[in-house]
Amino acid sequence: MNTRLIPLALSVSLLALTGCSRSGDAPEESAAAAVPADTAPAAAAEAKPDVSAYFATFLAENYKVDMARFPMSASYRGLKTNPGKWNPASEAFREETRAINDSRLTQLMEIDRASLPAPQQLSWDLYQSDLQRTIASDEYRHHKYVIHQFRGPHTMVPSSLISIQSVKSAEEAGDYISRIEDTSTYFDQVIEQMQIRTEKGMFLPAWSYPQMITASRNVITGAPYDDGADSTIWADFQSKVKALGLAADAESALLDKGRKALTEQLKPAYERLIAAMEAQGAKASMDDGVWKFPNGEAFYAERLQWFTTTDLSADEVHDIGLREMDRIHNEMRSIMEQVEFEGSLQEFFEFMRTDEQFYYPNTDEGREAYLAEATRLIDVMRERLPEQFGLLPKADMVVKRVEPFRERSAGKAFYQAPPPDGSRPGIYYANLYNMADMPTYQMEALAYHEGLPGHHMQRAISVELDGIPEFQKYASFTAYTEGWGLYTEQLPKEMGFYEDPYADFGRLAMELWRAARLVVDTGIHHKRWTREQAIEYLVANTPNPRGDCTKAIERYIAMPGQATAYLIGKLKIIELREKAREALGDGFDIRAFHDEVLKDGPVPLSMLEAKIDRYIASAAES
Repeated sequence: MNTRLIPLALSVSLLALTGCSRSGDAPEESAAAAVPADTAPAAAAEAKPDVSAYFATFLAENYKVDMARFPMSASYRGLKTNPGKWNPASEAFREETRAINDSRLTQLMEIDRASLPAPQQLSWDLYQSDLQRTIASDEYRHHKYVIHQFRGPHTMVPSSLISIQSVKSAEEAGDYISRIEDTSTYFDQVIEQMQIRTEKGMFLPAWSYPQMITASRNVITGAPYDDGADSTIWADFQSKVKALGLAADAESALLDKGRKALTEQLKPAYERLIAAMEAQGAKASMDDGVWKFPNGEAFYAERLQWFTTTDLSADEVHDIGLREMDRIHNEMRSIMEQVEFEGSLQEFFEFMRTDEQFYYPNTDEGREAYLAEATRLIDVMRERLPEQFGLLPKADMVVKRVEPFRERSAGKAFYQAPPPDGSRPGIYYANLYNMADMPTYQMEALAYHEGLPGHHMQRAISVELDGIPEFQKYASFTAYTEGWGLYTEQLPKEMGFYEDPYADFGRLAMELWRAARLVVDTGIHHKRWTREQAIEYLVANTPNPRGDCTKAIERYIAMPGQATAYLIGKLKIIELREKAREALGDGFDIRAFHDEVLKDGPVPLSMLEAKIDRYIASAAES
């Protein structure tokens, strides 16, 4: 593939305008990037039209190429680009992606940032940051697990077909069938990636493989594979096709093709993947942290940098976690006094874990009651949002239970964003497999985090923004995204929510959970803690049930560094808010602050700080 994605004539025009050309090796820090947007020369306030137009075209054409190369990502965003294919996973495709990113960075550095208007300067900075960190991360391509028990192709295939694959016509039903068939090629590429990691000795711990194998077998259990009840995908496909109202022969033909694709393509693909997992699992050790890998320490440092968007070391992250644990424990003791509990903090934790008043029954009725209450909490919050925000999401959101086929291995709760056209709502998924892991005292904080004013507020607004490049709407900076989610657990407290002290304890319990993550994640991957050692730390220092603690530690093992982003991001947002409040005094407007955080989409924490500094300066002048 030709990696120079902008027309040659436009590139020549650019070079004539900028009067500069750079070598293919990007410098560690661009001189242009070192100039904040608000300090650019006055003459740069209005960009030369050709440079500005070139930059917009550069981003738009690159995005178009990406959507063609990553068709499943396009489907998530509501685009019909190769809708019968999955994102490729082959080594050749990854090499091609690396070459494209190298070329894009070279081209970007040829664009005179200083001649762009401030909004495009921010886009330039974001694109540079994203390219540079993606290229740097590619050095550890095979250190990253291609499949693990929480996220991977084995559960992504059914969940995407069910939740994302639209079937509004016979043609779209054909796309569904094509994607089922493409699973064969896709899984063979995943197996190729697993083999590369096998050759390099980079395995998940041995205990994780049975979980992945069980989840995979669940997908190919039931009709049309055996005489059982309809399997998850088959039930979904039939439902979507029958809803089209086609003539009987046309409907029957589609169902026959779908059944054939499932039995002749998808089932053998899963069987090959299961065999590959069994073979790799037989060679895996019980060591948990990435310290066991060659260059494991450097890889973990890269993961911390990737997820927190800071240069904090593992030891610094660990120490922040310990300090925050102490602070939150003290706040919890105040709750104990409010409810007149006599005993130690650990005894209070045990009370919160075991008292039946804090749990719905582990029945279908209990699960329905949980979903109804979570929906009610979000509906109440929706009415109060204008007090805190000027920007509000247009897309609807719903609360759903995690599907049975993946609930045993999935996380406690997560969010799926809507596409820009609003054709799907945002979805807050609650994992109700074991109601003992979903205490009622955490319901408020969880609903605010995943729903409103948390991830739905943030991510729906991001994809609905006008006037910014498409890539910017979908940029991924975990400390920003999850930091916002954790921040929006605290914000309702300041709005007068959490009236029940037990619910307020739940808020603190979830913040404590994020602080503990800093301790155990660095403990596992840097200090060489075992899985059991980390589980016992959570059981001793949080009120969460042992099952919850076990699943969490298994997640942190599979996703090194990711869990540290939440509290690091939240602390930065609070720091910046208080900085603005102190600087502006009576002129501080919480709605304006929140809108400034949200109005440009996801950004690294350093860019968020620069944005807030500009907001403070502008507000102080007005």
